Amino acid sequence: MKKSNYKSGKLAEIFAKIILFFKGYKIITSNFVTGRGTHAGEIDIIAQKSNIIVFIEVKKRTSLEDAAYSIKNQQKQRIINGAKSFIKQLDSNKNHNFRYDAFLFDKKFKFKHIKNAWELDF
Repeated sequence: MKKSNYKSGKLAEIFAKIILFFKGYKIITSNFVTGRGTHAGEIDIIAQKSNIIVFIEVKKRTSLEDAAYSIKNQQKQRIINGAKSFIKQLDSNKNHNFRYDAFLFDKKFKFKHIKNAWELDF
């Protein structure tokens, strides 16, 4: 069961990247991890559209509502910490805006892309 959920989650990430591509986003990286001791979590997808860099959490659950509620505050904070680490690596001469999105899938792969899913903390 656990292996099946893992594969299903990875498939959701692939679908999200394809959909984002067709929406005009450039995928910068996926499964970004900063390292141990940073209190940062993995960021599923980091994408860019014009001057906006988007940190995207992908969730697949039985329903879209279950997927949305599965992103807990502690996980959001770890993603924020990972985003801060990623931002430190950027060219400081460029003017970027940042946001956090959620890409939700239900069991039949119906999806919802929520822009600005939670607030920035910089």
